[in-house]
Amino acid sequence: MKILGIGSRIKHEEFGMGVVTNVSAKDYWVTFIENGLETIAIDSKFEIIESVEDDVDTISFYDVESSLKNLLKQWSDISEVVHLGDRWKGGKLIMEPKDPKLASKEVPIDVFFHKIVMVRDRIRVMEQKINSSKLDDLDKVDLQQYITRIYGSLTTFNILFKLKEQQFEGSKSE
Repeated sequence: MKILGIGSRIKHEEFGMGVVTNVSAKDYWVTFIENGLETIAIDSKFEIIESVEDDVDTISFYDVESSLKNLLKQWSDISEVVHLGDRWKGGKLIMEPKDPKLASKEVPIDVFFHKIVMVRDRIRVMEQKINSSKLDDLDKVDLQQYITRIYGSLTTFNILFKLKEQQFEGSKSE
C-alpha cells in the first residue's frame, strides 16, 4: 500500500473533500472543507484525487500551525481550538441520581467538553495573571502549587481530548 504524502487531496465518503496535513504510522490527519480536522486510518476507504509523494524532509501544515498557536498562546490571550476525541463525537453524558424517583440528566458530551475547556482556559488566564502580578515570589509559588493541583484534579477528563498535548497535567511525582 502506497502512503500518501502531505498535501495529497482525497474524497472521503463521510467527510467529503480534504487535504492530508500530517501522516503518522497509522493515521492521516486530514483537513476537510466542511468538517475541519479529522484523523482517518491509513487503510480506511477514500478516493485519491491527487497524490503527493511522501517527503521525509517536509514539515507538515499541522506542525507549522501548532508552532504558531503555541506562540500566540504564549504572547496573547487568544485561546486555541480544542477538539473532542473522535470516539466521543455525538455522545452524551448521563447522570443518574441514586433515588429512582428523581429524573436523570443527559448532557451532550460536546457541550460538557466545551465547559471543561473553558475551565481550563480560565485557569490558564488566572495562572498568567498570577505570574505577571506584583505578588512576591513566595506567594506566586504558593498559588502556582494550587493551580497545579487543580490541573491534577481535572486529569480525569483527559480521555475527552483528541490531542494529548491539550490535556490537563498535574504535578509529576519524582
